[in-house]
Amino acid sequence: MKKIGFIGTGVMGTGIIKNMLKAGYPVTVFNRTKAHANEVVAAGATWVDTAQAVAQNSEIVFTMVGFPQDVEEVYFGQTGVFAGTRDQQIVVDMTTSTPTLAKKIATYGQHHNLQVLDAPVSGGDVGAQKGTLTIMVGGDQKAYESLQPIFDVIGQQANYFGPAGAGQHAKMANQIMIAGTMTGMSEMLVYAQAAGLDLPKVLQTLESGGADNWSLENYAPRILKNDYTPGFFAKHFLKDLRIALNEADKLHLNLPATDAARNLYARLVDEKQLGNEGTQALVKLWWSDDHVKSKN
Repeated sequence: MKKIGFIGTGVMGTGIIKNMLKAGYPVTVFNRTKAHANEVVAAGATWVDTAQAVAQNSEIVFTMVGFPQDVEEVYFGQTGVFAGTRDQQIVVDMTTSTPTLAKKIATYGQHHNLQVLDAPVSGGDVGAQKGTLTIMVGGDQKAYESLQPIFDVIGQQANYFGPAGAGQHAKMANQIMIAGTMTGMSEMLVYAQAAGLDLPKVLQTLESGGADNWSLENYAPRILKNDYTPGFFAKHFLKDLRIALNEADKLHLNLPATDAARNLYARLVDEKQLGNEGTQALVKLWWSDDHVKSKN
């Protein structure tokens, strides 16, 4: 089994790492906050103190951190990944980041005889836990092909889209779609309750018809239980929407629906300071924490 290094033991990283461990891969981990790695260490992962040490102790390095600035630091920092890599090593950034940064990392890799992939994922905490993520890949095609056995462990589908940055562009397409389903789900719930409808029955009905979608199935039930724990942080989704709209500007595209979703999530994160809640907390722009419980 290839020795895997993984940097980033948040909600998504934890699920991915545990599936790698279950499949028999030895995994070395690092996280900025050590306590957040306790769960994967208890499951069998090996802790080291720097991203550099992860690279030195691994054949393949995966990263999944929060924001593009975190990606930059974890790769190019003084004790970052590139301080510990060696010839022909494979590095895979699974963070949803910018295509520009993905190209920068790949360019460094080309100059230092490394194989680099950008491979963001979709599927949320449920997909990470169940090993059913969708993986969108750009970069070195040979590296992509060689990692299929690992991708099969953590995902239900992995697709290659082209050179460095292409995986990130595919993820932006995904986030643009998700933006529509999250705003639609939130406004649907607000409308249905205002109309006096039975919300569980509404969900059961919509899930059997043309309105069915992943957000409806996975997040609406959490809202009805007043569960706003993050399967995906609202602050990270806002970051993604800002990246998507910035890339759309570069492509001379106007995306008004995505722009509206970005503005709603900006209100949730920046005004209401709810960035550490899940994306389903968008409904709190209309409802208080106990609204469903008290009204339904």
